[in-house]
Amino acid sequence: MRIATIGIYAWTLETVLAALHAARVPVVLDVRQRRGVRGPEYAWANSLRIQAALDNAGIDYRHHKELAPTTELRHVQYDADAQQGFGKRSRMQLAPEYRKRYLREILDRVDLGELVHALPAEGTAALMCVERDPEACHRSLIAERLEAEPGISVVHLRP
Repeated sequence: MRIATIGIYAWTLETVLAALHAARVPVVLDVRQRRGVRGPEYAWANSLRIQAALDNAGIDYRHHKELAPTTELRHVQYDADAQQGFGKRSRMQLAPEYRKRYLREILDRVDLGELVHALPAEGTAALMCVERDPEACHRSLIAERLEAEPGISVVHLRP
């Protein structure tokens, strides 16, 4: 089994769909809490629009809100970003406190076995969030945990 990760920033709808098709992705697992993205250049990534585009492209869409960070937890990262002078679109990595709390408060409480069981037998399932780089996003933590399972490999799709 193979898992891909993909963000929204620095992509267009066309390049996202092309990357998903090239990686043989039949299902996208949206791990965002709030499924909207600010800015007209990313209006295509808002929930209903991305779902319709994926459907038209023959790609299944599933929302996994249980894997999304809480608002409080997101603010832990925003505070760390502000201290380092980063905006959320320019972050390069997750803050250690955010990482520790996401693992403890979210990922340790989710049964990933259910998610793995529902993955397609062929092709690649893609974890989708907004950050450009997986190292700056909680999807990388999910991917790390999944990659620890026997027989699961991870690839990060980058613009």
